[in-house]
Amino acid sequence: MGDKPLFSIVTVTYNAQETIERTLRSVEGQTYEGYEHIIVDGLSGDRTMEIVGEYAKRNEGKQGRAVRTVSERDKGLYDAMNKAIRLATGKYIVFLNAGDKLHYRTILEEMAAMTGERDYCVVYGETDIVDGEGKFLRQRRLRAPETLTVNSFKSGMLVCHQSFYALTAIAKETPYDYLNYRYSADYDWTIRIMKEGRRRNLPTFNTGMILTDYLSEGLTTKNHRKSLMERLRIMAKHYGWPVAVAEHLWFALRVIVKP
Repeated sequence: MGDKPLFSIVTVTYNAQETIERTLRSVEGQTYEGYEHIIVDGLSGDRTMEIVGEYAKRNEGKQGRAVRTVSERDKGLYDAMNKAIRLATGKYIVFLNAGDKLHYRTILEEMAAMTGERDYCVVYGETDIVDGEGKFLRQRRLRAPETLTVNSFKSGMLVCHQSFYALTAIAKETPYDYLNYRYSADYDWTIRIMKEGRRRNLPTFNTGMILTDYLSEGLTTKNHRKSLMERLRIMAKHYGWPVAVAEHLWFALRVIVKP
């Protein structure tokens, strides 16, 4: 690995002063020394960057714990994520939103030991759902398959975006399509990452662990129906309309009946 980190952890922020500290402490508390934390901010008007600045100062000069920050205007969440991809130098990249947490302190250390020197298209695991105070609510309904393939995503986002560690070399060639998808570009992105991994004949690696505590109120969560329509188009693009329509009959029913 040399001087390059194994993991690039990305956090995109905008007026996230209420939740960002939990995420920063989660990363800072990791036992593993071999990561960079890239924070891309969209010119927040609150204390977000003040908090981030304090975090960066605390970690300044620490071996294997680089903090890199950007604060500038962007064209939305996925445009900001593309900026982070361009900046990333780690072998694997993962997106951890403000309010999300790495599940426990040894996650990165255990993942590093598991994956070794081999290149994987994606290293993945499970996700727990937490509330605004970081308290456990439930396990995620969709479960990660034993072996993740391109076809796994016919059934939806079986692996949560925050527990999907993509090979950065592939991610740099596969940016988010933020021009066409405002709410579900992550779903399209994961499928395209998987397709490129298949083209390169790279395997995936299932850690079998809960990797992330995911804050329930994300962009997609707040825009159920708009996200659903985007996912329908994305699924049709990758798998064809018959598969997309059949799968979304169930998706649509679940959204309609949800209180």
